[in-house]
Amino acid sequence: MGNIKKPRGTIDIFPDEMGFFRRIESTARDTAELYGFGEIRTPTFEELALFKRGVGEVTDVVQKEMYTFEDKEGRTFALRPEGTASVVRAIIENGKTSDAMPLKYYYLINCFRYEKPQAGRSREFFQFGTEMFGAKDASADATVISLADMIIRRLGIKNVKLHINSIGCPECRPIYRQALTDYFKSHEGELCDTCKERLNTNPLRILDCKNPECAKIAKDAPNTVDYLCDECKEHFETLKEYLKAQNTEYEVDTRIVRGLDYYTKTVFEFICEGIGAQSTVCGGGRYDGLMEQLGGPSLPGIGFAMGITRLILAMKESDSLPYDMKNPTLYIASMGKEATAKALEIVLSLRNRGIYAECDICARSLKAQMKYADKIGASYTLILGDNELATGKAQLKNMYNSTQKEIDINGIYEALSNEPMML
Repeated sequence: MGNIKKPRGTIDIFPDEMGFFRRIESTARDTAELYGFGEIRTPTFEELALFKRGVGEVTDVVQKEMYTFEDKEGRTFALRPEGTASVVRAIIENGKTSDAMPLKYYYLINCFRYEKPQAGRSREFFQFGTEMFGAKDASADATVISLADMIIRRLGIKNVKLHINSIGCPECRPIYRQALTDYFKSHEGELCDTCKERLNTNPLRILDCKNPECAKIAKDAPNTVDYLCDECKEHFETLKEYLKAQNTEYEVDTRIVRGLDYYTKTVFEFICEGIGAQSTVCGGGRYDGLMEQLGGPSLPGIGFAMGITRLILAMKESDSLPYDMKNPTLYIASMGKEATAKALEIVLSLRNRGIYAECDICARSLKAQMKYADKIGASYTLILGDNELATGKAQLKNMYNSTQKEIDINGIYEALSNEPMML
């Protein structure tokens, strides 16, 4: 019988890689809270209808990529493919629309999409996301973009460019959609099979197709910004003014449309060069009609999501360091049962006082214990045997400069506290 392997498109994360996850998570949390965002947590699965109504029935996410299942009562659920729809549902269901505006939330979640796995793309993936509701001015867009920008800069990621676009609103979008449909129909025979389907359901998605022939045709397609109504045009121009005032560099990219139906007006992406095909480390935009679409009041919304795995690729490309994993302050090498019992007692007392300490629990030889202490990067070591137990004294060794001093084994905390490397 062969070994059981992890599902295709999932990843195992060990402590060395967790250093990157922890740095991203702590940086994102701290930065979001500087902007007044509070953490929200929602279920890993929701009713399928939520994503059909929120994300859009004709999107690739809903039609091809969701993991769905029936429970024992025959109800259909889906593992969440993204975070925004769940947050909106939670706000409505828990009556948060009566709270002071704007509502500002952030989350760290895992999501699930049945996609072809490749570098930077997996079927279970991890996101940091933000949602803001109740602010319709372009200053809200600029604020959310600056939050994403600050997180990326704090992570030490280089070669990242902000791309922005406006895809209009329900008033001007149909006019643009018709112009786009007319254009692509004149090239229908050259489109891939998927884009031929999109032509009648969601022609904006053709602009995002990675097929070389479709991408070539899309280059000359009509631009969204040429079809904006006066309100959308003013909003976009004001956003550009605010970004300049914040010294946030940007590039207008009329090919950015994002893949979910709920986006309106502003859409944006932070794109990192050098990490492969999946180069978008952050994507977001405005979704002013989503709250109402899911049964709540009319509240404008804007937010973004960052793919943590892609951020890690970008950090490595930029030689940015992970969160430092802790090394033990003290390792106690013991010889014999009585010494091991005393070592366990000391280690527990130190841990109770917030000090990371280790002792041998594998019955290693003394030589092997000292090699292990060096391997795990212990700052200090202490050897306990019958003689040390009899005298109550032991030698505390500094592993960085090899100096030693005699200490009382019942006063180890005090001895460590007086050492320069202790904290």
